[in-house]
Amino acid sequence: MIAELVAVGTEILLGNIVNTNSAYLSEKCAQLGLSVYYESVVGDNRDRMKAVIASALDRSDVVILSGGLGPTEDDLTKEVCAEVMGLPLSEDPHSRKRIERYMKEYKKNHPDRRVTSNNYKQAQVPEGAIVLDNHNGTAPGLILEKNGKTAILLPGPPNELIPMFEESVFSYLRKKQPEIICSQVVKICGIGESQVAADIQDMIETQTNPTLAPYAKTGEVHLRITAKGEDEKSCKKLIKPVVKELQKRFGKNVFALDADKTLEESVVDLLKEKELTLSLAESCTGGAIAARIVNVPGASQVFTHGFVTYSNRAKRECLGVKKSTLKTVGAVSAKCAKQMAKGGCSASGADICLSVTGLAGPDGGTSETPVGTVFMGCCCNGHTITREYHFTGNRTKIRQQAVASALVLLRECMMGEVEE
Repeated sequence: MIAELVAVGTEILLGNIVNTNSAYLSEKCAQLGLSVYYESVVGDNRDRMKAVIASALDRSDVVILSGGLGPTEDDLTKEVCAEVMGLPLSEDPHSRKRIERYMKEYKKNHPDRRVTSNNYKQAQVPEGAIVLDNHNGTAPGLILEKNGKTAILLPGPPNELIPMFEESVFSYLRKKQPEIICSQVVKICGIGESQVAADIQDMIETQTNPTLAPYAKTGEVHLRITAKGEDEKSCKKLIKPVVKELQKRFGKNVFALDADKTLEESVVDLLKEKELTLSLAESCTGGAIAARIVNVPGASQVFTHGFVTYSNRAKRECLGVKKSTLKTVGAVSAKCAKQMAKGGCSASGADICLSVTGLAGPDGGTSETPVGTVFMGCCCNGHTITREYHFTGNRTKIRQQAVASALVLLRECMMGEVEE
């Protein structure tokens, strides 16, 4: 069954509010086994709304609309949808009573404010509609059915839409769509998106159910396996062999099989597993790697020190970087990164110290050392290696890439997969 999402509101198009409803509704539709092919946003204009809703009902089985159910003149969703579906409007006594009760309580809490009659516009419902009570506002939701098509109208505020969907709409759609969709994510690091895509091309070309799709993230590639079945058990049975094949192909580059598990969590878990302690010596990343590590609950068991040595003086005084190194090859060099890592281990007493030094820009680059050049060192149990990276983008992007690469390097060092 094909579902389509339509968000109504000029305020969304102007950027005054963020449309979080579509993300929520897309996730719920996926759980229900509904295929969402289109999402759109339309302003509070009758003609444009009419065209969008008519098109949605023509190509989709279920259209879920959010917003435009309020009491004002530009709240037109219900009226336009009823017109497109050829359903006359009339007042629903039950909704009228609920609005009256709500307004009575409102007046008690705000005696200085006037209750206006336009609120009762919300009690007008299309003929034959299923009315969904709104326990968090005045505008009821509606389910309209005609000629095998369904339109579901929900209020725009998320604190009204989400409870209404979970209390009434989810069970309604579950009955219409007996199949469900389940997904699992395989997270990979240390390999680029293009290489991952090439390595699974044969699987993508022959896929039916389940399907496999790659998603790129800074320093990571996520592979989502999605299966459709009559229940969760049957979906998991379809997903399991695909996960096993991906683990076989990507080996130690797979760092998580849980959608919620982060790269930093995998690093902390590995530190605990190997009973190692960690310190960090950061320059251009300015403590951002440490911030990722301490985001993980329980990181205090393995993370001992974080040095932010932004100046050359700090590198000398805190980490013992030699003055001659800074003078001859500079702070942005493999030699400096190596001394920072060794000095971090010495100063902290940790088993591992990872260091980062580089040029995030936008200024300071040269032809020999352009902006985006980053050196990292990793001292692990007395053995130190260095790596040179060249990142692109603005200052923020370069720092983000450096942080992600540092976490990957940490993981590889602990797994013994790096060589000098």
